[in-house]
Amino acid sequence: MKRIAPAFLRFALVAGIVLASNLTARAETYTFGIVPQFEARKLARIWAPILNEVERRSGHQIEIIGTSTIPEFEAALIEGKFDFAYMNPYHAIRANEAQDYQPIIRDGARELYGILVVRDDSPYTDVQDIDGQKIAFPAPNALGASLMIRADLTNSHGVDFTPAYVTTHGSAYLNVILKQVAAAGGVMGTFRSQPIEISEQLRVLYKTSRVAPHPIAAHPRVPQEARTAVQNAFLSLWQTGYGREMLEQVPILEAAPASISDYQELKSMGLEKFFHKN
Repeated sequence: MKRIAPAFLRFALVAGIVLASNLTARAETYTFGIVPQFEARKLARIWAPILNEVERRSGHQIEIIGTSTIPEFEAALIEGKFDFAYMNPYHAIRANEAQDYQPIIRDGARELYGILVVRDDSPYTDVQDIDGQKIAFPAPNALGASLMIRADLTNSHGVDFTPAYVTTHGSAYLNVILKQVAAAGGVMGTFRSQPIEISEQLRVLYKTSRVAPHPIAAHPRVPQEARTAVQNAFLSLWQTGYGREMLEQVPILEAAPASISDYQELKSMGLEKFFHKN
């Protein structure tokens, strides 16, 4: 019988996504961190069934370590607290430099880019129109939704703005609808996942360049056998119809092997001057 997401058991505590435990004990348990792009309950709904399947297919138990904010996740990542983690591409570069995390899985069917959204009924038609305005971002170091947009607005367009960091992508979009800000940074994946009553009130004003999307990476303390088993578990899960449906919620449209070389171009974008150190 298929297990029913035990990963919800400890999730109730503020942002604490929890974790999956097997009915039968296993010798190895590996921790898994998830960058909190969405609010915690939504992350749990998406990831609990996926990691239950990864446990079953890999033979290794997975324990999700919840973080309530992106800065909290970043600090834990740079300290090497996660055995495996789903992170943004710039996190992958910094985590590789700090701890030698190695990407093992990414979406092979799409690329990541930032978007700047405004109210659909706003008068803004060009990024120059929001010069001097307040813009909402989920966090300072969200790659597409913040770093790349802030770098483009400053370096490529000379736009002056006041940033407001509002914790999640959903909150950023909602701030636009409520007219608390003129615009918000996001990425197409989270924008498309919004309820229709939210997305239909917004319009994409600007898009950044494209880079390889969020990887799942492994800390070097994880044995190669376990890395390979978890990588193969994601790849085999994607081969199934129900697995594709689950992974699309991440979103991962096509599970593919990843390596740190996929993310090297980020080093030439000058993002470090916009990165907020915790």
